[in-house]
Amino acid sequence: MQYIWAGLGLLCIALAMVGVVLPLLPTVPFLLLAAFFFARSSERLHTWLLSHRTFGPLIDDWHSSGAIRPVAKKAATLSIAAVFALSFIFAAPTHVLIIQAIVLGCVMIFIWTRPNG
Repeated sequence: MQYIWAGLGLLCIALAMVGVVLPLLPTVPFLLLAAFFFARSSERLHTWLLSHRTFGPLIDDWHSSGAIRPVAKKAATLSIAAVFALSFIFAAPTHVLIIQAIVLGCVMIFIWTRPNG
């Protein structure tokens, strides 16, 4: 079972790395999942993730106070705006744009109502 948890953690790290480049894929939720999986499988990987120069503080902020750093909030906002703009530019159907606006709007409300890390 330990190998399954570690494998899931590594998969989440890979998805988070893809999420750094692709605006559609979130990064931090996958890092939080990776921390969860590594805590159950490998103390070494868990410690590595929590002490990572870039990702560690984001995870610690979330664990300690449910906070998201302003830089991450701005990056999420730009990514979400880019996704919506691309949908608009590529003439997505109106019902798709409406669904996107509602879902992405709710995501933005959630992100911007979290405390600053």
